Amino acid sequence: MADRTPRTLETREATGSRKKQWKRQSMLPTPDPRPGISFRWVRTSTLGNADMTNVSARFREGYTPVKASDYPELQIMSDVDSRFAGNIEVGGLLLCAAASEDVEARVEGQLEIAQNQIESVDRNLMRESDSRMPMLRPERSSKTSFGK
Repeated sequence: MADRTPRTLETREATGSRKKQWKRQSMLPTPDPRPGISFRWVRTSTLGNADMTNVSARFREGYTPVKASDYPELQIMSDVDSRFAGNIEVGGLLLCAAASEDVEARVEGQLEIAQNQIESVDRNLMRESDSRMPMLRPERSSKTSFGK
């Protein structure tokens, strides 16, 4: 005789949950978000050669190394020969944090510099144009297409 269990009682909890999928762990873990803080991995070395110029530049931009004790959720073991003891360094990359407002100001400043460069090139191009063959302002747009 057939089972007369009503369909409403057949739930995932009652029948068992779906098999858990395996997912490869990231080589560079991301700490839990914290309000007002932006994170960035800063290169400390390449192929075993120290890159202190890059580290110094990021420190001048306002980034500071993140202490491993402040982020226990990362469960990470730092590089053995790390120059930044007590911090999170993986494969020549050091986890650093900065105030989100400083990071946003930096991005806005870089965008302004890029815009000024574009305008300068346009002005130079228009200055060199011949009145007999007028040039129209270049149209700047991006288009991405996939396949045919």
